[in-house]
Amino acid sequence: MNVAKILFSGALVMGSSLVAQAQHAVWASKVVAVSSQKTDGKEPFSPEKVLGEPNAIPLGQASDEAWIPKKSGNSESIEIRFSKSLIAKQVTVVENFNPGSITKIELVDTRGTNHQVYENNSPGPIPEQFRTLQATFAAGTYRTIGVIVTMNTKAVNGVNQIDAIGIADVVDTMVKKEFKNDESAVSFDSAMVNLGPTVNSKYVDTHPVISPDGRSLFFARQESPQNSGGANDAQDVWVSSLGNAERKAWSQAKNIGSPINTPNDPNGVASVSANGQQLLVIGVYQADGTIVPKGASLTRRTTTGWTKPEKVEIEDYYNDDAENVDFFLATSGNIMLMAVDRKDGQGEQDLYVSFLNKASKSWSRPRNLGPTVNTKKADFAPFLAADGKTLYFASEGLGGYGKSDIFYSKRLDDSWTKWSKPRNLGSTVNSPDFDAYYTVSAAGEDAYLVSARNGTAGSKDIFRITLTPTFRPEVVTLVRGRVLDASSKKPVAATIRYENLLTGEEIGVAETSPIDGSYTIVLPSGTQYGYRAEAKDYLAESDNLDVTDRQKYSEVNQDLYLVPFAVGQAIKLNNIFFAQSKYYLRENSYPELLRLVAILKDYPQVEIKLEGHTDNQGDPQLNVKLSLDRVNEVKKYLVQKGISGNRISTEGFGGSKPVGSNDQEETRKLNRRVEFRITKK
Repeated sequence: MNVAKILFSGALVMGSSLVAQAQHAVWASKVVAVSSQKTDGKEPFSPEKVLGEPNAIPLGQASDEAWIPKKSGNSESIEIRFSKSLIAKQVTVVENFNPGSITKIELVDTRGTNHQVYENNSPGPIPEQFRTLQATFAAGTYRTIGVIVTMNTKAVNGVNQIDAIGIADVVDTMVKKEFKNDESAVSFDSAMVNLGPTVNSKYVDTHPVISPDGRSLFFARQESPQNSGGANDAQDVWVSSLGNAERKAWSQAKNIGSPINTPNDPNGVASVSANGQQLLVIGVYQADGTIVPKGASLTRRTTTGWTKPEKVEIEDYYNDDAENVDFFLATSGNIMLMAVDRKDGQGEQDLYVSFLNKASKSWSRPRNLGPTVNTKKADFAPFLAADGKTLYFASEGLGGYGKSDIFYSKRLDDSWTKWSKPRNLGSTVNSPDFDAYYTVSAAGEDAYLVSARNGTAGSKDIFRITLTPTFRPEVVTLVRGRVLDASSKKPVAATIRYENLLTGEEIGVAETSPIDGSYTIVLPSGTQYGYRAEAKDYLAESDNLDVTDRQKYSEVNQDLYLVPFAVGQAIKLNNIFFAQSKYYLRENSYPELLRLVAILKDYPQVEIKLEGHTDNQGDPQLNVKLSLDRVNEVKKYLVQKGISGNRISTEGFGGSKPVGSNDQEETRKLNRRVEFRITKK
């Protein structure tokens, strides 16, 4: 069937006028409420079918890929959330079939307030078989995080379908119909550059894995005399460090040694954690020193070297191709990709995803990424960029320049089964020879890959190439620092957890270095995050970072402090937010407050005193009242969550106890805070 090609400004669609606006549009990522539904979950016509970019093609026909309300009523509705907030100037709703029933569209801001931006008091059939309803309006003073669409389905006979819901901070059309085949090539700022003799050898050097900070490169070397088992050793792990960032020069590679490398089995690194303290390695290490191809293992850096890799427990893991397997652990620490051959796959190796169970620390049953990225032939070497959305992988079944080419695709929603059409990285990267194992640092500028062309002594080598900004993953911020005891200022071994403060969803988890207590996490732009350290016998002081509008890669240094759990200790609640000069709690305060509720429930004998502070601006007496009103509001919330009010006292100090200078806003904001002090344990 010859149908129109659909271009979306929220995706990386090359060669169209919409590319410049790509970062200004977002599509629904989560369903939070629905009036009725024909089916559940991933089934045809379910509410989740509105997530991601429009994909119910051809338009004008009832599609499995669009939502159908079960009822035929005068007030059907669906409420969705986006993965990031925008100061919206438009909302777009794609009515895939039988359009005309929408009566109202409301935006939901980050505080949970609704703002109506569209109304139709006379719904009814319209001549078109489908419609892209675009409502534009002047930008408000609020940031939009969700949309509610209300329909009168009685007014339009038959099935009513919605395919997608999106917002943008520009008024350009989010969905266009084009009748040309737009396949312009991915562009790069440089040609492929061989990393040279400090990394590459006359032997096969393959499977590079770059650390998120771009400073460590792990790779595999095959049949080298310097391997742990000598020249007959199939493969060892090697590592090189970035010696000169400006010249992009790498140090002389070194064999990483035991216990990661073993004499008689192929060894390989699948991925490295954000701070370089954990490695996901291929295979399961046995007590007798052998490795069996039945999964992956995790090793941690210690003061004396790497630990013996421990098996990663994956529910119902199996791989019908014992010789070929790939794994990848996302920088968030709670998403794992793998390339395995399973009975529910499309053909040979397929790409799958597994999710961390926080309670058991095991991983869920592998979920196939679906037919958009998987083919009947081998699909392998998955690499998920630090933005958590951009997937690079190799495929033998998508066509291209050689046996295997490298492609990229964008994740469209949280189901992990809906992806944009894979794009070949073009002839600059792909060749008639073998090309695979594409890896990118968090900055998203330089990529590393393996190619058989122009290799040392005709072998496979590792190359670097620089992407143009248009084709890089989405912008992220790398946060690093140390976790310290608030009293002694000594490093503490801890777990770092970070969350989206707008939704309360935990985004990722990381561990500190046992050597110096350092940590590194990666935060995709578009929202406000809270992060904290956790350790036994300590209470955490959370911190936060708003990267909503950050348009370029950046690095932030922020130490985190842990307070010993003892009477008299005071803990800052840094992630509690109020309306300016008011005592009303903002919605993004709830994750922090719920943790305090959990602490008080875990320790039912503990009593606390909530202490409120302001800066010195304005009337001192009014500041004292405001600080007291704010902590009383916090107490009210805790009591509503089941904590006895007898365990909580309150006091407002106004601006009398500053912790920073009041001379400028950057330090003055530190004085506006809520603390709790342990009065009884």
